[in-house]
Amino acid sequence: MQTATFHDRIAAELSDIDAQGLTKPERVIQSRQGPVIEVGGRQVLNFCANNYLGLGGDDRVVAAANAATDRRGAGTASVRFICGTLDIHKELERAIADYLGFEDSILFAAAFDANGGLFEPLFGAEDAIVSDSLNHASIIDGVRLCKAKRYRFATSDMADLEAQLKAARADGARDIVIATDGAFSMDGYIAKLDEIRVLADRYGALIMVDDCHATGFLGPQGKGSYAHHGVKVDFVTGTFGKALGGAMGGFICATSEVVQLLKQRARPYLFSNALAPSICGASLEAIRIAQGPEGDTLRTQLTANAARFRSAMTEAGFDLLPGQHPIVPVMLGDARLAQTMAARMLELGVYVIGFSFPVVPRGAARIRTQMSAAHTFDHIDQAVAAFTTAGRELGVI
Repeated sequence: MQTATFHDRIAAELSDIDAQGLTKPERVIQSRQGPVIEVGGRQVLNFCANNYLGLGGDDRVVAAANAATDRRGAGTASVRFICGTLDIHKELERAIADYLGFEDSILFAAAFDANGGLFEPLFGAEDAIVSDSLNHASIIDGVRLCKAKRYRFATSDMADLEAQLKAARADGARDIVIATDGAFSMDGYIAKLDEIRVLADRYGALIMVDDCHATGFLGPQGKGSYAHHGVKVDFVTGTFGKALGGAMGGFICATSEVVQLLKQRARPYLFSNALAPSICGASLEAIRIAQGPEGDTLRTQLTANAARFRSAMTEAGFDLLPGQHPIVPVMLGDARLAQTMAARMLELGVYVIGFSFPVVPRGAARIRTQMSAAHTFDHIDQAVAAFTTAGRELGVI
């Protein structure tokens, strides 16, 4: 039967993925998110969550989520424009826009949807999108949904960016938007938005930034990568699923007019249920913490943790990608080695994940560690000791 042929092909593809060492195992966590989690009945150190400010399991954030559920229920059972807009949705839109310094914002079920819904309503065949080559998959997919002409520049290569901007102008583009991650999730690189701003002004281009790995902890008050560089941008997409509470849900911040058009035309907004009240409540509490004095304390600790880990791992002989971001990739190259080392690290009491193709390029497998403000220096030192043991056993160092 034809269906049997299909299932045979799927089984063969899964077998091939496993043979290449590219299978990505799911390890079940049996506790709240935090610097120490329970996996398989054991307490282990967690060094791979996007829990930058340590708010994913914070009692205040959990209480705010529960209170919002008590007031407004589990969910709206509808999309926003039908009967799914609650007062807490408007409150969260206002809060994130004010926090990040924009006129307005629009909420999405996920940050992937925010990037998927941004480009198509705003840009047409007469326009051009100039995209960083390392951009997140959600930006790539969002650009694919749009009829605008596409140009790509090498990551952080301003000469190449200028060449693409010149090409877009020469091709008669009406509007040009430069699209980039604010901080690149697999590498920890921070986009050169100060230099991008100069080129955008020179060629009359707009700037779109995905700040999922920056909002809450980069720049003054954690306002993001553009604030880190002291520049303005036109569109910021982000998430409540990392530093701002760790739940889920995405947003776009922009001018009021842009937001109003997106609410009329953005398909992920029009055809997805509204965010659950619990997510809104948790996110509002996380924003309150992040933009206040406690947020500054958490950001200081996060920076110190990243610096301590980078220094100790470099001294131990590991190959790290350079930077100051709390994402610290430990480069291994081989996909099977990355999986083997991650498994050994778990045995040693440290939860990390090996990253390989297609999440990162072939031959660039790694263990991407992530620091949290909730980590202590003792946590950092224990993790480095485990890495050193595993690294010596596996011939990495």
